[in-house]
Amino acid sequence: TAFFHGDLAETVYMHQPPGFRDSAHPDYVCLLQRSLYGLKQAPRAWFQRFAHYITGVRFSPSRCDSSLFIYRQGTDTAYLLLYVDDM
Repeated sequence: TAFFHGDLAETVYMHQPPGFRDSAHPDYVCLLQRSLYGLKQAPRAWFQRFAHYITGVRFSPSRCDSSLFIYRQGTDTAYLLLYVDDM
C-alpha cells in the first residue's frame, strides 16, 4: 500500500500489536519511524511525499483541485489526477 511510504511529521507511538508482544516488557510501546496503514496521518503523509516528488519532475499543482497536477512543455500538456479509495 502507498500509505507505508509516507514520512511522519510528528512523533507517534503505538501499543505492541497482539501476537508480537515482548513478554519481558509487555507495557512497552513502539515509536513509529514511518507511516502505517490505518494511521490517521497516513493519507496526508503519503500525499505530501507524492506531491513533493511530482513537483520535482516539473508537474504543477492545480489551483482548483489539490489532487490534480499539470505538466506543460511547449504545446504538450499532461494531467495527473490522484484518486484514493477506501478512505
